Amino acid sequence: MMAAYLRLSSSKLQRKALLAGGLIKKCVLCPRRCAVDRTGGERGFCRVLDKPLVSSWGPHFGEERPLVGRFGSGTIFFSRCNLGCLFCQNWTISHQGEGTELSIDKLAGIMMELQDMGCHNINFVTPTHQMPMMLEALTAAKGEGLKLPIVYNCGGYESLQALEILDGIVDIYMPDLKYADTLLSLKYSGAEGYPEAAKTAIKEMHRQVGDLILDERGIAVRGLLVRHLVLPENMAGTDEVVRFLSQDISPDTYLNIMDQYHPCYRAKENPPLDRRITGSEYRTAITLAVKAGIKRLDGVTV
Repeated sequence: MMAAYLRLSSSKLQRKALLAGGLIKKCVLCPRRCAVDRTGGERGFCRVLDKPLVSSWGPHFGEERPLVGRFGSGTIFFSRCNLGCLFCQNWTISHQGEGTELSIDKLAGIMMELQDMGCHNINFVTPTHQMPMMLEALTAAKGEGLKLPIVYNCGGYESLQALEILDGIVDIYMPDLKYADTLLSLKYSGAEGYPEAAKTAIKEMHRQVGDLILDERGIAVRGLLVRHLVLPENMAGTDEVVRFLSQDISPDTYLNIMDQYHPCYRAKENPPLDRRITGSEYRTAITLAVKAGIKRLDGVTV
């Protein structure tokens, strides 16, 4: 299956990149709507201006199986984040801004490098706050011969305005659905209205790309893949998350219920986030998903 952006003319892709760039002149890229002029040196919550800020890149073999295949997912880890999770496992990158500012041409070159390595996709990790720069670089990389599908690997705190620009560009959306409770999302991620924003965003993502489609090798080529991290004492609201995905999105939603939570950053100051989840808590989460009617669980036979 041809990558979505290859169906767009170069001029149409450039226009979308320009539209995205306009969103950061009074920044409304995410639901925070900081309204700062990032092109004029003003910094909002994410602290990023108008140049790509990247922490690392390379083939990644720890992602979901449909992304990894034999040669890995071509991940590009953007620095900073539009969320403020107190338990972030990559807090030196997301909170402290560990990374290097790159030119658009350099970012495009990284995409080509990952393609030359044989990666199955270009996987933009935490791209929400850097989406305009991502599109500029993608436009340049397409001109150099990039053909790989695009994975938009985000925290779920997205704006419809930004997602509408991405329609016809992104092949695989991979959002988190972190919380079902708005008070907890505000307390632990500083994200007001997260559940509503994430649910609205996931509906739009699914409208654009549908359920996850795999090729004959089992590699994802298009569709929606959702991640949900199980938190202690069901703080993530797994029961409501799986109900929403099954009933409001699709029972065929490809869902990764993740068990790797461990206390990081300021989690130890915020019980019960100060401990790992138990085996029982994880099994309960899987049971809830199955009972809700979810048919495709990463690594689990339903």
